[in-house]
Amino acid sequence: MKVSKANDGRLLFYCEGCKCHHGVTDSWQFNGDFNKPTFSPSILVRSTKMTEKGEADWEAWCNAGCPKEGAVPFESVPTVCHSFVTDGKIQYLNDCTHELAGQTVELEEMDK
Repeated sequence: MKVSKANDGRLLFYCEGCKCHHGVTDSWQFNGDFNKPTFSPSILVRSTKMTEKGEADWEAWCNAGCPKEGAVPFESVPTVCHSFVTDGKIQYLNDCTHELAGQTVELEEMDK
């Protein structure tokens, strides 16, 4: 199974480019096939991720006991994941900011 249904009704699939799950709601068309899913229209996920410096600063802040005076935004950069999911494959569009931009890969199997 390459798609699972979350408790809140979203359909989830694992995105190898972002190394996390993406979910779609009933606003997307779904072909009903959990093994070879197709969603329409495209899926656009905008987010941020910490830079190496941001992660190091966050880890140091956590190791210091998460003091209130250190609770500042840690350095991060914007990210984009834009894709089509068709017949169990994810086509990453060229505006993706991860290393799979422009490639098409099989969706990974998910636990039930």
